[in-house]
Amino acid sequence: MRVYLLEGRDLVRRGILSLLADEADIEVTGHSGLAVTALVELLVLRPDVAVLDAHPPDGDGVDLCREVRAITPGMKAMILTDRKDEEAISAAILAGASGYVHKEIEGGSLVSAIRLVASGHSLIDRSAAARVMEQVAFHRRASQVVADLTPQQTRILSLIADGLTNREIAERLFLAEKTVKNHVTALLSRLGVAHRTQAALLAQRLRGDQPASGSTVLS
Repeated sequence: MRVYLLEGRDLVRRGILSLLADEADIEVTGHSGLAVTALVELLVLRPDVAVLDAHPPDGDGVDLCREVRAITPGMKAMILTDRKDEEAISAAILAGASGYVHKEIEGGSLVSAIRLVASGHSLIDRSAAARVMEQVAFHRRASQVVADLTPQQTRILSLIADGLTNREIAERLFLAEKTVKNHVTALLSRLGVAHRTQAALLAQRLRGDQPASGSTVLS
């Protein structure tokens, strides 16, 4: 089987390459420490399996997986993640990766994982996949709810996402604080969340933001 490796850390990359070099049934067609190089080489080399670092220095391995598989859907991809990187694992599932492995994995297990992926097996944990699908369904419903909000409700939700308190929102929109509180209560109910912070995080994700560093969301 033909394998390509993207790994941002030189020492780790060399270790994996050395490991794979000992396997008679595996040919490493190319390797890189940068996503921009990997993208070009993957589309030219068309390996059977691409082993991709979730966080190379110049990009995102999951985005690379999505781009490459959109062009060459027959190529299998496996994401190398850190053990607690739940966000990367969820993104890998949505990007169509055949599996993900933690970087703490033993060498023999990594080789076995590559062989399984190459043969068409999935290394995606069923419970993890189910959680991701539930999140997708939740966000789809929330997106529809947000699309149906009145302009005033949309402004209030946006300000909640910015970390403003009810008092600050009231001052910004020239409303009574009690009126804002009533709007916030209604928004939480419509979005299906129990807390203001959850509404803020959901709104940030729907508009593509990252939570502001050090921001607070107060009632």
